[in-house]
Amino acid sequence: MTICPSLDLDPFDEAFLVDPFAYHDQIRDAGPVVWLDSIGCYAMARFAEVQAALKDHGTFCSGRGVGLADFAREQPFRPPSLLLESDPPLHDRARAIMNRIVSLKALKLLRAEWRSIAENLVDELVSRRQFDAVTDLAEEFPMRVFPDIIGVPVEGRKQLLEYATIVFNGFGPRNAVFEHGNQGKEAAIDWVTAACKRENLLPGGWGMAIYDAADRGECTEDEAGRLVRSFLSAGVDTTVNGIAHMILAFARFPSEFSRLRANRGLALQAFEESLRWDSTVQTFFRTTTCDTAVSGTHIPKGSKVLLMLAAANRDPRQWEVPEQFVLNRRISGHVGFGFGIHQCLGQMVARLEGEIIATAIAERVTEIRLINEPVRRLNNTLHAISHLPVEVDAVAKV
Repeated sequence: MTICPSLDLDPFDEAFLVDPFAYHDQIRDAGPVVWLDSIGCYAMARFAEVQAALKDHGTFCSGRGVGLADFAREQPFRPPSLLLESDPPLHDRARAIMNRIVSLKALKLLRAEWRSIAENLVDELVSRRQFDAVTDLAEEFPMRVFPDIIGVPVEGRKQLLEYATIVFNGFGPRNAVFEHGNQGKEAAIDWVTAACKRENLLPGGWGMAIYDAADRGECTEDEAGRLVRSFLSAGVDTTVNGIAHMILAFARFPSEFSRLRANRGLALQAFEESLRWDSTVQTFFRTTTCDTAVSGTHIPKGSKVLLMLAAANRDPRQWEVPEQFVLNRRISGHVGFGFGIHQCLGQMVARLEGEIIATAIAERVTEIRLINEPVRRLNNTLHAISHLPVEVDAVAKV
């Protein structure tokens, strides 16, 4: 067996969270598996090993928590997600309910309405020329479309943005980033807890459809509430930051934005490449169910393993010039949404939103310029942007 190299790096240190890409080469080059003294667990940062571990849910389980905490050894601070933090057969039963609700047919029915909303929003922003691509666009668009399809109460919907921060912060250690990110967020937790209840959901939405499944005996009432919460956890912050990173990519790589303008059929590809180029979800954990070997390195049963999704998505062993945003590259299999049975529940929703925004921008804007550098919002799991001030040039009206 290969000796596992030990690294004195903390992936949850604030300097690392601000610019994780500055450290990824060191981890990838050290070996296919490394030991991180700072958090006392194994880590993988190369694409081949990360993708393989995500696919092998039997060996690398999620039911013991996809954060640093091991649910077999400590009580979760909140009820575990029935999708992200469960294993078959419970996971399969929950996923079947959600897949039936979030179907391609359901999304197809939403496309025209969402495109109209996106076009109106982008028209408004382009007329201003200068705007914050996070607060005015990347946050605003999902908040105009996503809560309605779930059917959550209208009053207080902005709490969804705060709640997502709490959820993803919780996958890391109880460090200063966690404490600061959770400070003053009690109202968001209370709002989401209430919004997930049957009596507070609007009729006809995806949330109520889950309770309909409970009425048919497909899940319990408690499980229905937890599944609605999964919608609210997975459907906001990852999409917000995915759109924000796409706009950042358009500003950083103007020739690629010109390529999109010339071929708007690349809109979905643009969103996918932005997810690979600057992955919103940086890391998730798994726990080994048995002694196993990864590329010759022994990992004992019951070990926490940090899977570094963003590092895998920039692995030069898999991608040419991975630090570049390149529209025509083949990106099939990227792990920006995870991989295997635990892929992100909201990925189809996010892809539709990202494609629609990319199309609306490409139709109306000739150039995007940064007014100032992006301001990062520290989070233990997300590479998030809080502000992205941009200036745009509008397409000349005929």
